[in-house]
Amino acid sequence: MPRTIPEDRFQDLLDAATSVFLEQGYRRTQISDVAARMGLSKGSIYTYVASKEALFDCVLRHADGPEPAGLPDVLPVPTPKRGATLQVVEERLSQESALPALAAALSRPRVVDVRTEIDTILGELYDLLASHRTAIKLVDRCSADYPELANVWYRGGRGGVLELLVHYLDDRARRRRLRRFEDSTVAARIVLETLVFWAVHRHWDPSPQVVDDASARRAVLAFLVSALTKES
Repeated sequence: MPRTIPEDRFQDLLDAATSVFLEQGYRRTQISDVAARMGLSKGSIYTYVASKEALFDCVLRHADGPEPAGLPDVLPVPTPKRGATLQVVEERLSQESALPALAAALSRPRVVDVRTEIDTILGELYDLLASHRTAIKLVDRCSADYPELANVWYRGGRGGVLELLVHYLDDRARRRRLRRFEDSTVAARIVLETLVFWAVHRHWDPSPQVVDDASARRAVLAFLVSALTKES
């Protein structure tokens, strides 16, 4: 009689693998490390995935999902074809990285309340980052070992957002609605990195500051809006 695999074991595997990939990076992580984290044999992991590549692909596909991952239809999950994991990241970036408030602001002919406008833009970006924090952290942590992944994220993901922020800051400074900075690219990078730290990286900070998500969001937005708003 074939052995029944527990339905929730696959999600347990993804959780353990996520932790190990985040701690050790892509290159150093081995299937045996994930097995040890779960208290299982190395062979047990291979009943779920055919390789480390397959495991990393599954982790990225299911990161930040609203529901626990169910058992795949085919076990073990086969090693993805060359470029398939990168395609997953690219598709996720294109489908889930829309910033409608920022896009609307850039097409707006007249600005009435710039503080409300920028608070909405930055709040939208903060929430987007927070909703994908595990995937972002994984890509950030593993990109040094996975240069193709780094290229997709830094040029297509973060790079695209940074370009829009620079455009926005330049436009509002030209209209004299926001402060003018000597280098708007540096200013935009400061804004983005501040949002990324508080929405994403602080959750893995080795010396965390205890603060709830809502309080962190309010404080970060208030600080950035105040820093960017034109002086009276």
